Amino acid sequence: MVLTAALGLLGGLLVGNGVPHFAAGVTGRPYPSVAGNGPVANAVSGWGLLVLGALVLTRPDYAGHGAAAFAAVAAGVLAMAVFHAAGGARRVNRLAGRPVPAHPAAPGA
Repeated sequence: MVLTAALGLLGGLLVGNGVPHFAAGVTGRPYPSVAGNGPVANAVSGWGLLVLGALVLTRPDYAGHGAAAFAAVAAGVLAMAVFHAAGGARRVNRLAGRPVPAHPAAPGA
């Protein structure tokens, strides 16, 4: 069960991190990323994170530990959602001395 939960958490973190980068890339918006802030870098790195997450998520024993796996995946995705919502990617770029793209205006602002 521990391996199932660990892989579920890792898969959730990877997928949860891949979604905002992939979304920014396919919509042509810059977003802070260790691979580069441009849309192409984000599309490629987001796709890579989604693929890695999918590969990791095929490993757990869901049949034997379904509730634990679901909770772990959900926790990983939520952790990345909170990280990105709180400006974590921008902070990482600042700490690494990398440029931080301008934050897009909120809808209706």
